[in-house]
Amino acid sequence: MGESGRRFLEHMSDVYVEAYGETMEDAFKEAGMAVFDIISDTRSVKPEIEKEVSAEGFDMYSLLYNWLEQLLLLFELEGFLASNIEVHAIERSGDVFRIKATAKGERFDPTRHKHGIGIKSVTYALMEVVENEVKKVRFVLDI
Repeated sequence: MGESGRRFLEHMSDVYVEAYGETMEDAFKEAGMAVFDIISDTRSVKPEIEKEVSAEGFDMYSLLYNWLEQLLLLFELEGFLASNIEVHAIERSGDVFRIKATAKGERFDPTRHKHGIGIKSVTYALMEVVENEVKKVRFVLDI
């Protein structure tokens, strides 16, 4: 079985993320967890609440953008932090790409959760979707 993970690359003013895995589902999971890692320390988040998360796009780039935006909105609108994400499927139907996932976590509690860096928005800057032997995505988050 292959390895999956995420790492932060150098960037002058924002957060540049590379997420990778054996499958594109693994890479998107790692990308999503990177968002929550930036917001808070996900190791202290309990998997008490399940949220079904889905997104659509007209290509893999717009799917990645919309996926990350949905996760950011979960935090901004509901205070939800994920401790784990399970991506069930990334599918293409005609000209529409879809992702379906379950995020497990809890509401942000400032007495227990360390506040990390505030993310203003997802961007298309330096975005890459690489489907080689190791699936990889790269993206910049505006902080």
